[in-house]
Amino acid sequence: MSLDLLIKNGTVVDGSGLPRFRADVGVESGRIVEIGRVRAPADRTFDADGLIVAPGFIDGHTHMDAQVNWDPLGSCSCWHGVTSVVMGNCGFALAPCKPEDREWFARCLTAVEDIPTEAMMSGIEWTWESFPEYLATVERLPKALNYGMYIGHSALRMYVMGRRGLEERANEDDLRAMAHAVEEAVRAGAMGFSTSRATTHVTPDGSPVASRIADWEEIDRLVGALAALDAGIFQIGPDISGGEAQRAFLERLRRVALENGRPIMFGVLATRQGVDPNPWNYQTRYMDDVVAAGGRMFGQATTRSINAVFSLKSYLPFDVLPGWQALRKLPLDEQKCRLADPEMRRRLVAEEAQMKPRDSVLQGGGAATTDPRKPNYANLYPMLGVDWDDPSIADLARQSGKHPVEIIIDLCLEDDNRVFVQPIVNESPADVLGILKHPRTLATFSDSGAHVCQEMGSSLQTHLLSYWVRNKQQFTLEEAIRMLTFDNASAWELPDRGLVRTGYAADLVVFDEQRIKPCLPTVEQDLPGGARRLVQKADGIAATIVNGTVAVENGEATGDFAGCGLKSRLAQH
Repeated sequence: MSLDLLIKNGTVVDGSGLPRFRADVGVESGRIVEIGRVRAPADRTFDADGLIVAPGFIDGHTHMDAQVNWDPLGSCSCWHGVTSVVMGNCGFALAPCKPEDREWFARCLTAVEDIPTEAMMSGIEWTWESFPEYLATVERLPKALNYGMYIGHSALRMYVMGRRGLEERANEDDLRAMAHAVEEAVRAGAMGFSTSRATTHVTPDGSPVASRIADWEEIDRLVGALAALDAGIFQIGPDISGGEAQRAFLERLRRVALENGRPIMFGVLATRQGVDPNPWNYQTRYMDDVVAAGGRMFGQATTRSINAVFSLKSYLPFDVLPGWQALRKLPLDEQKCRLADPEMRRRLVAEEAQMKPRDSVLQGGGAATTDPRKPNYANLYPMLGVDWDDPSIADLARQSGKHPVEIIIDLCLEDDNRVFVQPIVNESPADVLGILKHPRTLATFSDSGAHVCQEMGSSLQTHLLSYWVRNKQQFTLEEAIRMLTFDNASAWELPDRGLVRTGYAADLVVFDEQRIKPCLPTVEQDLPGGARRLVQKADGIAATIVNGTVAVENGEATGDFAGCGLKSRLAQH
């Protein structure tokens, strides 16, 4: 037998959490067919001596629903060892959608994706109406990753109710139509149903997205459609606007879990924002209590803070001020010339005093960049490296005797690719570690594809391996790989992924455990129509292999796309 691909001399960390071992891995027809000392010839042999061979990483919380239409590579996830993603989270999706409502849907997505509506409309060849038709479109598209997807509540509500979906309670006909669409979607392959109660999820005019207009009885009805099929996951964006609001949200979610029995996923988040916020371990104790009572729950976790991201090439905290607004309309080189002028700097620094004061309202990455409050400079950091140890702007101002705004200007002029981060949730490394250590949380909350110039979480996997494994030694490599692979494959019921095993799909990542880490992010204009986004690559990954095909090698796309659709259990047979 001749193999398609033979990975020789690697050290296998197989995803189970068991200790590593030296072995070759043989691949044929997209599947792992041999593990051991493989002697069969192969069309291609990849020498992995000194490298780790692990299952491809699985990211269950992304928003790549639009991007998949124009980006076959699946960036930035593809650069961080990810081979499978789940999109359509938090109720945001592009299907179902009537042809006459396409631009309206795109505008509603603009607020969360931070992709201009015009770019979305030009980048998408919109050929579907129903969810099964969208799923079939994604299956046909060339793609380097495997894509699973939820049917999203906001899209579904707008499809069934039209403009009423952004204003009114659903009537019985509406509920019947939505429940039918959920059942149809899961039978076709949807991973489940998603919604959001997060107060940060708004339309471009600042009003709540459609899912937030729904009452809990509507959610009961739609999760009940999953229960009737005994299939599908219910994912929900939580309300963390304040401690009391979160406690009420979680208690109502308990009923959904216990009455329907379907697995429920939500983000477990620590925050200092909002009124009297609850600690992260309130949420993990809650999950333990619900599971003990008979429910099924998973928390989705990040591996570092979730940040609002600023830069000279995208947003700065001062863009709402009149003097800054005039400056920021100029070409980049002219902005830099003006910023170097002492009198201009003096005026810009003085204008900062006019900013809105900070308050207790929870802001996500979107509002924090487009409607910012006066910065807390002790919680604003230049990204000088990727090791989560940078000094704050307040530290640098104190050391130099300069105003914090001057520090930001100096750093922008020193490097116009400089990125600044303002942690908005999971601000403390200790909190993040506590969340990651809990047995019911999943390392899977990257948000890839959303807030494309406002947040950057696509490096979740490489940050876990470089910061928490290599630098802090809080997890063994075997533990961390299991968290990124088998744990997630199990939670989403992907029966042939997440392990290096014979018979499993040949989704693999080959990397140097001493070198793997994220690169610094940059702002690039590579969206349709030249729109901008944050891009973050990684070092230390030799190859990412999807269904037996090398998709990325040494950080470069090969142009070979073997990704497929990931489907629910009902559609797998």
